[in-house]
Amino acid sequence: MDLGIKDKTALVLSAGGGLGRAISCALAREGANVAVTDIDEKSLSATVADILKDKGNAFSHPADLGDPAALETLLGLIRQQMGTVEILVNISGGPPPTSASDFNPELWKKHFQAMVLSIMHVTDLVLPGMRTKGWGRIITSASSGVVAPIPNLTISNALRSALAGWSKTLAREVALDGITVNLVLPGRVSTQRIRELDESRAKREGKSIEDVVKSSVASIPMQRYGDPDEYASIVAFLASCKASYITGTMVRVDGGMIQSL
Repeated sequence: MDLGIKDKTALVLSAGGGLGRAISCALAREGANVAVTDIDEKSLSATVADILKDKGNAFSHPADLGDPAALETLLGLIRQQMGTVEILVNISGGPPPTSASDFNPELWKKHFQAMVLSIMHVTDLVLPGMRTKGWGRIITSASSGVVAPIPNLTISNALRSALAGWSKTLAREVALDGITVNLVLPGRVSTQRIRELDESRAKREGKSIEDVVKSSVASIPMQRYGDPDEYASIVAFLASCKASYITGTMVRVDGGMIQSL
């Protein structure tokens, strides 16, 4: 299937991570010109190498999502190198595990800036160009915790839920401009982040990492963790011309893990 995004310009945030890298490569394989950013320059370079290996077109520039000035610089460079951003994939790193009763104001402020305000800021920076072209895709990667809060991930549950409300509201505001806005919710997709969460749980509960993984897999009807490429394929579809009538929704990519309707 031709997704119709050849030569369109995409920006993927946190592209050095497992999901970000897979999404960047999936968009590049469809012929999109992909701008990637991450605070970790080494991981970012690895993402670019993967894109180039598949003969894709990439532009990279490291940036801290918690720094608004850095984000504005990033968008300026992308406009110079690739033109107007037409596809925006919002991803942010995850906060550390915390309980609901363990309130640390500074920690919450730090992650609110990096996980919520930064995404809103980048989106506002690209919206004028999308409106001018009459076409755009804004896709935000969140977490299954938006639908079913995950124990000991209070900050993630709360902040990503804020993004869900923002995304739904924005979708209605920009629909007539030819811009779609959607949220994608990963379940347990096999990335370094999931590995770290499993290790944290193993330490907290005094279990082996193997037992933790076995327990997690048992809660998934497909009896396995997802592959980043499986997740990336859904994001690429939502970024496509084929998904022109899908907006304001949340798509779960969880192997059936979430039990609610």
